[in-house]
Amino acid sequence: MKKIIKTNKAPAPVGPYNQAVLSGNTLYTSGQIAINSATGELVNSSIEVETKQVLENLKALLNEANMTFENVIKTTIFVKNMNDFAKINTVYGSYFNTETAPARETVEVGNLPLFVNIEISMIAIK
Repeated sequence: MKKIIKTNKAPAPVGPYNQAVLSGNTLYTSGQIAINSATGELVNSSIEVETKQVLENLKALLNEANMTFENVIKTTIFVKNMNDFAKINTVYGSYFNTETAPARETVEVGNLPLFVNIEISMIAIK
């Protein structure tokens, strides 16, 4: 059985999808971009600021499902410019314990929604 996870602390979906879905003990998040849910504005003054906003949006979804970043087992990062990888990695790493960090892939893409520079999705288990 699946349960739809919704919170106003992360951007609302703009299409036929949900912010996250909990199936059993597994949470699947939709890809998050750097929209501040309080203002509806894109937060992209730097790749570090943008990455932090994306992770804060994901944190809100995890919290809504009564989880933390410790529950995350897999992430997928889509980036517009792989040259930003080191900066992204520094911010990303501040959200995880190195010894228990999830599996991950990082993929460079041509474009992302709203022409952002980064999008991240997660899978977490209770």
